[in-house]
Amino acid sequence: MYHDQGWLEWPFLEPHHRALARELEGWCTTQLPHGHPEDVDAACRSLVRQLGAAGWLRYTVGGVACGGAAETIDTRALCLLRETFARHSGLADFAFAMQGLGSGAITLHGTPAQKKRYLTRVATGEAIPAFALSEPDSGSDVAAMKCAARAEGDTYVLDGEKTWISNGGIADLYVVFARTGEGHGSRGLSAFIVEAGTPGFEIAQRIPVIAPHPLARLRFSNCRIPAAQRLGDAGQGFRIAMQTLDIFRTSVAAAALGFARRALAEALARATTRRMFDQLLSDFQITQVKLATMATGIDSAALLTYRAAWLRDQGRKVTREAAMAKMQATETAQQVIDAAVQVWGGLGVVSGHPVERLYREIRALRIYEGATEVQQLIIARQTLDAFRSEAR
Repeated sequence: MYHDQGWLEWPFLEPHHRALARELEGWCTTQLPHGHPEDVDAACRSLVRQLGAAGWLRYTVGGVACGGAAETIDTRALCLLRETFARHSGLADFAFAMQGLGSGAITLHGTPAQKKRYLTRVATGEAIPAFALSEPDSGSDVAAMKCAARAEGDTYVLDGEKTWISNGGIADLYVVFARTGEGHGSRGLSAFIVEAGTPGFEIAQRIPVIAPHPLARLRFSNCRIPAAQRLGDAGQGFRIAMQTLDIFRTSVAAAALGFARRALAEALARATTRRMFDQLLSDFQITQVKLATMATGIDSAALLTYRAAWLRDQGRKVTREAAMAKMQATETAQQVIDAAVQVWGGLGVVSGHPVERLYREIRALRIYEGATEVQQLIIARQTLDAFRSEAR
């Protein structure tokens, strides 16, 4: 299968990133399953163990003492890993990404005891985490959150619901954001680690989606947890959530790139072998225009993605750049994959075909971790703020 590796020479990457990408490519080619399994829960658990045993999950956590590959999360490595996994297997990308997103708040704000207890097991694949932020009436509008946690002595009592929670139903621990009332709107939220099996915590509903992966609605009813399970200071939950998303939003763009690169490869394979009217499909100018648009869109999105990753690794705030990368990469990947389906014609919509699977995989990426419209608002507000600041 065609795989352009020229982008690995871009100046955003360092020699160790290039070596990582080449090692990972060889591993994925021989080790990863293809297609969507019948038992998605079992497949995800198996993939997490497999990724942990191979050492790839070390890149999802920060802190060498806790099993991490480095003291801080290497955003470019995270993007390289997600892009490669996505090109080979959407479920492998999901399993890998959720180990990072689910435990990211612990990496950033956990106490030494919390990090030792949880991150070590996440890095080896022994524990599966989840990130529980969204609610039935509070997705993009985090300030509208209703799930509440009230302090009672040395405990907190949680009541409310979360929904659209990836890894819901199979996770061993959940980072849950709840209203604690230190301020209005987003200023009165806190983050907590809730272990599966805690009394008062249940999986209220499993949610099937078009690209199968574990997803659930959670319910908390008088769920009591030790105050020591709070992450960071009370009232800092919004800040913790946004810092976590700033890391992993860029990696969503990388996953979209992986899907798009696989779609282009599939389209090229079809166009250069399918004969129509005594010539190859690739000989038609209309096909060449389609392929050119696909290739250019992918490179444009890749430049934005690895710029954002590089900037974060330099210690820069990347809210605007990550939003640009996420928006451009996911929207471009949707267009590229749609074009690949068109190149394959009727075969492209046959259940289980690679481009059909990609068509289902990409759709959610334009919604989760901030829908495209939310990214547009972020980019506009950040741009206006910069303009107004300079104008003063």
